[in-house]
Amino acid sequence: MSKLPSKEIEIQVKEGTLKGILTIPKGAVGLVIFAHGSGSSRLSPRNQWVAAYLSDEGIATLLFDLLTPQEESVDDQTGELRFDIPFLAKRLLTVTEWAAKSPTTKELRIGYFGASTGAAAALIAAASKPDLVDAVVSRGGRPDLALSHLSHVKSPTLLIVGGHDGPVIEMNQTAFNNLNCEKKLEIIPGATHLFEESGALEQVANMAKKWFIAHLSNQ
Repeated sequence: MSKLPSKEIEIQVKEGTLKGILTIPKGAVGLVIFAHGSGSSRLSPRNQWVAAYLSDEGIATLLFDLLTPQEESVDDQTGELRFDIPFLAKRLLTVTEWAAKSPTTKELRIGYFGASTGAAAALIAAASKPDLVDAVVSRGGRPDLALSHLSHVKSPTLLIVGGHDGPVIEMNQTAFNNLNCEKKLEIIPGATHLFEESGALEQVANMAKKWFIAHLSNQ
């Protein structure tokens, strides 16, 4: 994990409080906001690992919960919110607008790192606010769940899929064909959906780092 200091933050929404973890390296190249997958949170070990990797490479990161604690309790029982993609996209936009106004992050260009269903929420949010979002990376994502929005995405988009994640490869290829922005589809040989194989998640993080540095740098 990154040795850089992180700050616990809270973002107020009408329904309650969203908790987050913000890390800003000195001279940061952009801010990457993480949109986690179904049933996950800001404490997702895979997203925390990728965030630490990016932070160590000079990219600011914000891991946050898409649901309030009360909503998480309900969702744990019903699962009704984790697949409500438009709702999750709206929450992501709320956090993005917070970052665009916060004194500590307002000067940083913003990118999204979405995993699983969080990738669909990220793409819908990016399509809604092209002036706020400068890059999107999807890890094992379900961009097909945002299919009707993909033609409106202007942010350069990188889709990363495991080579052994057959159905998700097809979903990402369909999504890729519907994107009209700068785009790239990377398939990591031997990797499954969660990229648990040795070195697989590091490949994801390295690809994401290069994409974000290329598109979030102010130079």
